Amino acid sequence: MYLIKTPGFVKDFFPQLTWSMPAGEKKIYLTFDDGPHPEITPAVLSILNHYEACGTFFCVGENIEKYPNTFELLKKNEQGIGSHTFHHLNGWASDNIDYFRNIKRAAILTGSTLFRPPYGRIKPSQVSFIQRHYKIIMWSILSGDFDKTISGETCFENVRNNARDGSIIVFHDSLKAKDRLLYALPRVLEHFTRMGFQFAALPHSREYKEEALSVNE
Repeated sequence: MYLIKTPGFVKDFFPQLTWSMPAGEKKIYLTFDDGPHPEITPAVLSILNHYEACGTFFCVGENIEKYPNTFELLKKNEQGIGSHTFHHLNGWASDNIDYFRNIKRAAILTGSTLFRPPYGRIKPSQVSFIQRHYKIIMWSILSGDFDKTISGETCFENVRNNARDGSIIVFHDSLKAKDRLLYALPRVLEHFTRMGFQFAALPHSREYKEEALSVNE
């Protein structure tokens, strides 16, 4: 069970997390979790480039190590990059120290201070520590592309019917999401481009430095 649109009470419970960007610039922020993948990530880049769009890719550290050429392609295309832990860990099921170390390992590879917790599952105790070193990015809308029980058309409608100025949208550059992602993404770009929106990468104010996170603090 998951919610397409993040409800207000959830945002109110974790106000220190980034759920959306400020409205007023007519921008939408596409994000892609779980890559890089040597087939899916280049396909996503091709679609984004066709529409002169940017997104932010929250990369799993072990996938960066498996597919370094694909990760270099992301950087070459000047897309936004964030970390998604090294082993795609569920924060609710993880010891805090192990979780922090896993985040740091991925952050070193990505060189980014942007972080998204896998599944969106993160404990308040983890938030209080991690936010001192990273910008924790959540989302406004889930496309649902990871859900094999729905169609690509439904994924498109999930975004089309709910996205607004400043929305952060979640897609996945993974094999599991492939069919729904590759159907919905170009239609989202086409629809909102016609409406005058731009697609931007999430900003971050500084580059990650290895010494920035000490789990002994």
